[in-house]
Amino acid sequence: MGNNLTDKFVDNIISISTNKIPERLYAHVRCHFLDYLGVTLAGYAMQNEKVQKLLDSMPTGNCRIIGCDSKTDFFSAAFINGINSHFIELDDGHRLGMLHLEAPIFSALLSLYEKDKISVEDFFKGAVVGYEVAIRLAMSIQPSHKLKGYHASGTCGTVGVAAAIAAALHYDAVKMKNTLSAAMTSAAGLLEMIEDDSELKPYNVGRAVVDGLIAAYSGNAGFNAPKDTLGGKRGFLAVTSDKPNTDILLSFEPNSYKIEGSYMKPYAACRHLHPAIEGALTIAKTDGFDWRKVASVTVDAYHLAVFGHDHQVVSSVNSAKMSIPFSVAVALVKKSANMEDFATETVSDNDILNLAKKVYVNDSEELTKLCPSKRVSVVTITMDDGTIIKQRVDFPKGEPENPLTQQELEEKFRSLAIFGRLTKEECDEVIEEIWKEDLEICKIMNIICK
Repeated sequence: MGNNLTDKFVDNIISISTNKIPERLYAHVRCHFLDYLGVTLAGYAMQNEKVQKLLDSMPTGNCRIIGCDSKTDFFSAAFINGINSHFIELDDGHRLGMLHLEAPIFSALLSLYEKDKISVEDFFKGAVVGYEVAIRLAMSIQPSHKLKGYHASGTCGTVGVAAAIAAALHYDAVKMKNTLSAAMTSAAGLLEMIEDDSELKPYNVGRAVVDGLIAAYSGNAGFNAPKDTLGGKRGFLAVTSDKPNTDILLSFEPNSYKIEGSYMKPYAACRHLHPAIEGALTIAKTDGFDWRKVASVTVDAYHLAVFGHDHQVVSSVNSAKMSIPFSVAVALVKKSANMEDFATETVSDNDILNLAKKVYVNDSEELTKLCPSKRVSVVTITMDDGTIIKQRVDFPKGEPENPLTQQELEEKFRSLAIFGRLTKEECDEVIEEIWKEDLEICKIMNIICK
């Protein structure tokens, strides 16, 4: 190996993948895996007709689709599970990297498990390495990556998947470099997919899973990479960002892992909306509050939250999940922001639609300066009688500074899994298995794929 940026990055990643994972990280991976299973079960249930149409056009195989008893080939199963896991906007993420990772990484690792029956230890190690690579890469190119129109879950997610598979299969430094280079040239994903009535945002994730898997197998086959795919003059950083921060790529600290900085979502909308949603919920649950007497609502937010999320009129469920005005209106009227609160019926609810038209979003220079260390929103409500109610949220529920408890995570899983047609008893079986020291993935798959 040489001494360029790609080589240095690979050397650090290999040091993680070849060392023993600290025991505390197993708990993090288990939490994210349980969260992934819940959102994927619900995602399949919400779009099973479209998934079945996809399956009708795909080859048969031995890999399973979460939520049903259908089987297809290795790549197709990974693709479909990837799409389903990102569909309901409740999968995890990382605020500094601005991407979602449990959807692509666990979809890929599960297909690998189905195909090769890798050990749980390799499964967990792959997840840790995949998160590490994808988050560092995303942090090094944000926020200009998003402002240029890239969807980091698709771009950096592809590279994270490739790294996860390479680590799970014990690749050496040369194979890892070839793998990551192949993934970087495959990386794609446009944020235009969140616009209008589009349902293609999850497609970015499904594609990332498949391309990451192909990159990993290409790396193993011996296709040599250029010297510096990451830092070259036409490399990943130069093409995908205006001001890349290479220090983030190389500042590895002993016993510090990026998966520990990931968040989990309690609300079924884009994460940029969560501070405003939580502020609205806090106000809505105040004694005596009546949303019918709201004259106007102002939401002060950071620039990236406002950009693409300030529309008052929504045309679909997906559009609603990307709208601060609609989400705030839902929170004020329903006093919740769960999956069922972002449904076709809600999008046509005149009370919510009319209230959303009273919600105005301001791009705050002061709050933008705090981002990405903090994603702050301030909700200010003016009532008909002139009373003003204000609520600021710095760290919405689910952030590392304000994490979901194990009980809250389990309740979230049960709610999603029951919607995905599991029984309460089956939910309890999955939860019990997740926390076992000798976790058996095959037992979980037998419960959730039926």
